Amino acid sequence: MKKFYLETFGCQMNVHDSEKVVGTLESRGYEQVETVEAADLVLYNTCSIRDKAEQKVFHRLDQFKRSGKDKLFGVLGCVAQQEGEKIFDKAPHVSLVVGSASYSKLPELLVQLETGSRHVTGLSLDTDETFETPLTRRDNPHRAFITIIEGCDKSCSYCVVPFTRGPERSRASASVIEEAHQLAAAGYSEIQLLGQNVNSYRDPSPEGWDFSRLLEAVGHVPGVRRVRFTTSHPRDFVKEIIDAIDRTGTLCNMVHLPVQSGSTRVLAAMDRQYTRDQYMQRIAWMKNARREIAISTDIIVGFPGETEEDFAQTMSLLDEVEYDSIFSFKYSVRPNTPALALGDHIPEEEKSRRLTVLQEHQRAIQLRRNTKLIGSEQEALVEGFNSSTGQWIGRTSQNRVLNFTAPPREDGIVPERKSVIGRYVPVRVLRAGPNSLAGECRAAL
Repeated sequence: MKKFYLETFGCQMNVHDSEKVVGTLESRGYEQVETVEAADLVLYNTCSIRDKAEQKVFHRLDQFKRSGKDKLFGVLGCVAQQEGEKIFDKAPHVSLVVGSASYSKLPELLVQLETGSRHVTGLSLDTDETFETPLTRRDNPHRAFITIIEGCDKSCSYCVVPFTRGPERSRASASVIEEAHQLAAAGYSEIQLLGQNVNSYRDPSPEGWDFSRLLEAVGHVPGVRRVRFTTSHPRDFVKEIIDAIDRTGTLCNMVHLPVQSGSTRVLAAMDRQYTRDQYMQRIAWMKNARREIAISTDIIVGFPGETEEDFAQTMSLLDEVEYDSIFSFKYSVRPNTPALALGDHIPEEEKSRRLTVLQEHQRAIQLRRNTKLIGSEQEALVEGFNSSTGQWIGRTSQNRVLNFTAPPREDGIVPERKSVIGRYVPVRVLRAGPNSLAGECRAAL
């Protein structure tokens, strides 16, 4: 049996893409192994959103080029689409370069390699092939991803996604709902809808659903307990999404809404297509919702030309919104992007300083917000058990990690961990840190 190793870099879209790759290969008789050394085929599913992620991939390739004389190496995903056949020059021992829209063709591409081809590529961004990868191996027994839209039509000046994922193309609503029914019937209780701009979804079928209608329909699928979605673009974020969350208890009361900067001037330079005030209007919809909605975001510091005043506006945005979590990064130069032409690049040391200041301030905000939850009861989806602390690991609807203990059963039987993982249990919050909560489930598991 042929054996393959797959390492994934990047976002949840890439994680789900890797599930598709694994399912496709296993259906053709391949066996996944845990180490590069044990594999005949070594695959790296790549991310190119930041330079550091891209360089990590080439470092991995360089690490194993000497010990991999009898192996086939392949680069998948965004770096593959971005660099194309240039990867063969940068890493001559690579034989396969495949973009995300061509994973359904992996078996036939591998046949080409096995029959003597030295270099093989699959770099089409053909719309008809985007969602043609039904052989998905789900790595989580209770949570499943569904891709509803691929690509991006936005023109953010720092971003490579339009080049690596192609234009926006949405999946038919009937296909999404059918997959949601199949997943629920198979025991998956949490579904996460994915897209580079998930809320830009436009149903290509005659039904013509928008994202809020699709979101609510998935929430009404029997057997589904939670529905999440990521990631959203503020320009296409409408109040109907919040209305759907308010009406539908299965829709998780949390929203990830990337802002990137608190300065309208920098947002214009980024070509984000909204102002700070317009972004704050979306935040107001969430703050005024009937359900308490947790809010997370993405922030870039050190964009070319970002002044101290611009950075101060980003810091003030943290205080105004009080995010429950953020993902923050230093600006990274990316190929093929308009930002390459901008001058006034911020020194690396200054970008690092700003990032540290931002993260420390946000840490204090998160601690304050989490502390307010002490004494409350939260429903946790049990995800695992930490043997070193003796605590179960759960996650709330608002995507907070909640570690907790539970009393022993009266009959003295200790439940098997696998029988507890995947259950939804009430937990009383007793302690809080900036990144997680701790509590106790009063009922035995």
